[in-house]
Amino acid sequence: MSLDLFVSIGLAEQRAKETLKNKQLSEKLQNIINTALKLNPQIDKTQGQLLYHCATKLKDARSLDTVLPYIAHKKVATELQINAVQQFFFDYPVGDINLKEFEEFCGIGVVVDKDEIESVVKSVMDAQRDNIIQERYAYPIGQLISEVKGKPRMKWADGKLVKLTVDAQLEALLGPKTELDSAKKPKKQPTATASDQDSRGASVEPENANGFSFSESEEKADMFKGLKLHRVGENHTTDGYLISDEIIKRLEEHKVKVDGVVHTRFPPEPNGILHIGHAKAININFGYAKAHGGRCNLRYDDTNPEKEEERYFTGILDMVRWLGYEPYRVTHSSDFFDTLFEYAVRLIKKGLAYVCHQKFDDIDFKAKEVSLSPWRDRPIVESLQLFNDMRAGLFDEGEATLRAKYVMEDGKLDPVLYRIKFCEHHRSKDRWCIYPTYDFTHPLCDSIENITHSLCTKEFQSHRSMYYWLCDAVGIYCPVQWEYGRLNMNYSVVSKRKILKLIETGHVTDWDDPRLFTLPALRRKGYPHTAVNDFVHRLGVTMAQVTIDPEMLEFCVRSDLNKNARRVMAVTSPLKVIIQNFESVTSTEVWIPDFPEFPEKGSRTLLLTKELFIDASDFLEKADKNFKRLTLSQPGGLEIRGPGDGCKQSGVWSGWCFVPSCLHCDPTIRRE
Repeated sequence: MSLDLFVSIGLAEQRAKETLKNKQLSEKLQNIINTALKLNPQIDKTQGQLLYHCATKLKDARSLDTVLPYIAHKKVATELQINAVQQFFFDYPVGDINLKEFEEFCGIGVVVDKDEIESVVKSVMDAQRDNIIQERYAYPIGQLISEVKGKPRMKWADGKLVKLTVDAQLEALLGPKTELDSAKKPKKQPTATASDQDSRGASVEPENANGFSFSESEEKADMFKGLKLHRVGENHTTDGYLISDEIIKRLEEHKVKVDGVVHTRFPPEPNGILHIGHAKAININFGYAKAHGGRCNLRYDDTNPEKEEERYFTGILDMVRWLGYEPYRVTHSSDFFDTLFEYAVRLIKKGLAYVCHQKFDDIDFKAKEVSLSPWRDRPIVESLQLFNDMRAGLFDEGEATLRAKYVMEDGKLDPVLYRIKFCEHHRSKDRWCIYPTYDFTHPLCDSIENITHSLCTKEFQSHRSMYYWLCDAVGIYCPVQWEYGRLNMNYSVVSKRKILKLIETGHVTDWDDPRLFTLPALRRKGYPHTAVNDFVHRLGVTMAQVTIDPEMLEFCVRSDLNKNARRVMAVTSPLKVIIQNFESVTSTEVWIPDFPEFPEKGSRTLLLTKELFIDASDFLEKADKNFKRLTLSQPGGLEIRGPGDGCKQSGVWSGWCFVPSCLHCDPTIRRE
């Protein structure tokens, strides 16, 4: 029933099915739809899409009760207005609202059609006509869009339609792009700052203009160009991204800071060694940046000091380099502890975070309705003082946490932002006793580092709205989060906690035990890094979670070795053979390619002599008719990559050693 209901409001069937997997979201959306249908039984698909955005973005009944009548009567018609509703209730989290002020802030009843957009775009471009003609397609389009959106009423225009209109009018004015227009201009190389230190304190310098040392072929890098992600500086064109004049201004400043190129990051926790799943994350983050001429940072998420060790820091960087990548910068979340603390204080002052004393063991998170914390509405001044007390070490571990006033998409209520841990940090030592959580650190560190594309696995999809909320609530640039399906391997253990248990109990020797699927273990087994990268590339980048058998990885290893491993010969169980009539052999030099399928890659010459060695398994003194190799009563084929000679042999056994008395070679016998 719910599937049909969701499809009837305009959701694609696949999205409807994905929504149903999230019980809390599906129940919330169903209630919203039923409420809207009571207000207006004829809900069209445009209204339905807005109802879906309400379910994913508006977290409290107060905002939903206010906006649903406007949607039902078509006075709210765009996602931009839903974003404005979300922003309004961020700014006014408690108390009664002024409806007139609310309607003005959210553009209630304002409809900007295509004709109005075209007219405004034309007027803006006419004012800049000479500059546009002079600079052609190098003229900053973002600046044009910003000017258009700054006009009266245009704040509520569809951002994608504005962009398409600007593009169309530019082409009408300038004509199609020429090769000169498409040529990339050299970009200034940013200099590394004092904070750009690796885990040993040394500055990490890039090897080339983009900071990459990438050993894969261009064909493999090209696969990332098929990903339809946003362009740098056009974050506002993505679904769910908040938009305002201030945000547009931040995007313009951000684009200048990154020189207009893609900037990603790989943010592992230094509490274990990387495994095959991390190989996918590394290839996606570094590979996407490489494919678009950008940069990728390695950022250690070192916010859990009790589980972090120096060998994990060095091991992670070692594995990134083994896969063929060199980080543009190596940073740590701890580099930004002071800034993160200031952002937390800013949230408290806005009434968006509070200090809580609830014991998590006493909260039933599986309950249908999780009760609000009794400290949720404590005075701002009180929370500020208590948060400083937390930093000063006046509370024991577990006695106090800092929590956000926010309900996540998966229904998690008021996630923790800071917790107390009396544990020495490997870099800041004992300066801090409170540490930020990943939910808090992830978006804010991305913003501080000016990341353009925050690429992470699908389990963080339900965290995306909080990612945007935090950046906007703090008032800083907000990157765009994109998710992809994680990689799992059958018949393997990749959980850091489980591997550590195996090591402690002696079932495996260490993180590089060849039976594991950690990256050091694969390297120790002799797997080429190019084969691991090829394995990840073959799987592609999709939203679906992938669980695959080890055979596919082994296939990639065999394929790689077949192309790149130089061939040599060895006889593991040798039996000595003497050719009696050696003079009848027509050639004593044999040409052997180093790579059988690629002879052009090199070869070697071997000298054929009177004495040879064959493998013991190729000879039986007494054999049945199914044994097709050498016996005392039948000939065996002797092939050494050249003359295919048939051989007749006689000999005797002496103990366990075969001592041939003679072997007769007949060059006239050829193998069929």
